[in-house]
Amino acid sequence: MNANVRLDGRSLTRAQLVSVARGAKIELDPAQLPAVARAADFLAEQVRREEPIYGVSTGFGSNADRLLGAHHLRDELPGAQPSQETLHEELQRNLIVTHAVCVGEPFAPDVVRAMLCIRINTLMRGHSGIRVQTLEALAAMLNAGIVPVVPQLGSVGASGDLAPLSHLAIVLLGGGEAFYQGERMPGGEALQRAGLSPVTLSYKEGLALNNGTAQMLATGVLALDRLEKLADTADLAAAMTIDAFAGRLGAFAEEVHALRPHPGQVQVAANLRRLLEGSTLSDIPYHLVPKFRAWQPGSWDTPDSQALRFDIGWDWVPFTQRHGREKFYTRFRPFRGGKKHQPQDAYSLRCIPQVHGAVRDAIAQAARVLDVELNALTDNPIVFPDAQKQHVEEQVISAGHFHGMPLALAMSYVKAAIPVLASISERRLNKLVDPATNDGLPGFLIGNEDSTESGHMIVQYTAAAIVNDLASRAHPASVYSIPTSANAEDHVSMGANEARHVLAMADDLGKVLALELYTAAQALDLRRDMINAARGLADRADAESLASKVSGAPIPGSPDREGFLAEVEGLRQELSSAAEFRPGRAVAAAHAALRAQIPFLDRDRALDGEIGLVVRLEREGHILSAAKGT
Repeated sequence: MNANVRLDGRSLTRAQLVSVARGAKIELDPAQLPAVARAADFLAEQVRREEPIYGVSTGFGSNADRLLGAHHLRDELPGAQPSQETLHEELQRNLIVTHAVCVGEPFAPDVVRAMLCIRINTLMRGHSGIRVQTLEALAAMLNAGIVPVVPQLGSVGASGDLAPLSHLAIVLLGGGEAFYQGERMPGGEALQRAGLSPVTLSYKEGLALNNGTAQMLATGVLALDRLEKLADTADLAAAMTIDAFAGRLGAFAEEVHALRPHPGQVQVAANLRRLLEGSTLSDIPYHLVPKFRAWQPGSWDTPDSQALRFDIGWDWVPFTQRHGREKFYTRFRPFRGGKKHQPQDAYSLRCIPQVHGAVRDAIAQAARVLDVELNALTDNPIVFPDAQKQHVEEQVISAGHFHGMPLALAMSYVKAAIPVLASISERRLNKLVDPATNDGLPGFLIGNEDSTESGHMIVQYTAAAIVNDLASRAHPASVYSIPTSANAEDHVSMGANEARHVLAMADDLGKVLALELYTAAQALDLRRDMINAARGLADRADAESLASKVSGAPIPGSPDREGFLAEVEGLRQELSSAAEFRPGRAVAAAHAALRAQIPFLDRDRALDGEIGLVVRLEREGHILSAAKGT
């Protein structure tokens, strides 16, 4: 059971907000409530003194120059019935009911709960003029599990998230719609079922409730919570791919990254070293890695090996092709298998720290901005009840804290980073399935001895389609400002759209990473089994038997045959004396978690169900948790 999160307007963390979004209850810090009450009492006193205050005794936006009268004009007509609410109450109510005009599908409950928590927290600062009883009613609504229906489209990110926040507040007034105990219903009915009563708003309370950055902040925080886990998942998927390639680890060395110490880059390199610790596949001598050959009935010599879905082989480098390279072939054996002898891998492997790290730095910058915003005052005007000033406009100050540009630009940065991480993941996936680039693995990671199988071919198509979609959605919304409120609000942030896009895009990024994990697991099985099959053959057979797997061998009786067999014997002894080849411990744990749910693809089968399953396993964190548990 989640502990209550205490809100004081100053100490809310992203982790606490995520906890509330997922069901934790809140409580208001009693020590802060007197400050809340002082601001409300101050406004009431200024209204008694007939002081003109924006949003309290004036209209809103381009109506800011219109002062409220003493009573409704129509009350002066003969026979008119006096209005049931004051002009001040009507002003605040109308603000909410006319501004709740969003359209589209409703936000998920976690987003709405986060929005409510953020709004309550900022109002706890004591500079908004809301009464304690109204704030307590808002907290009671959240704790009761009432989730206002907030359609996703309608905020321009200044003046804050006016329309979506009005959908929150209208339920507090007994209007709008809400979800309660899994059922969608009128807002007033939800309050009644929860044992709560509607609220009548007082001075500035409507403006306090709907003027702020809660939607963009809620979606941004939830997106970062997902993205921080996805950054770890991307490192894990990359590590599994490195082991599947029997890749080179020098590019991740600590001393290398000390020379270009971008924080994210250094972190990713360290992650890769940890994930690949214990691997005997990475940095394996290139001549020990056989290449795939299609299985034939005579490929293997024992019943167990006959069950394999592949054959293996090497090409021998003749003595006549070694001139000028004698020193090289003294150190490395003259057999070309799946791995080329080269000190560096492709960019999608070698540059993982630089690319993944840059994405992490974008996330970290956004986190810095969101951490400030979580405990910031974001409505307008700002009330300073304790200020000793001559004029009220020095105590109730109109400013622009509702403007979402700090969040919008931070989200634009993250939005551009998401397809970068998805793209490099897809490039690794593509490299795994392409026989021209996968270092000796079968094409599309399937044996296909009868030429009827497609294996993982179309998995790459799906990843490519998602990457293209992410790239097309990455254009920053923050560069397009469309003026509102008759040009009184002539520059807006569009931060709500930006953060909403990022939240949706994070989920699609997870799908691409899941597809890489799915494909890398298949490739890892093949790489490990092919090398261990070579080891097993070397352990039970002589040089002549191993030589049957080598192409380009001198024919029996030729002058080079004896020297060739001596070199094969050297290869045999090196393979035979090696321990069983295995991936890094963390990679192995993640692989085992995936294999516990999805078996190796030995022959073509329907993949739709397991593709959906691996996406769910990634989203729920099962594979990442297995790796972190090592």
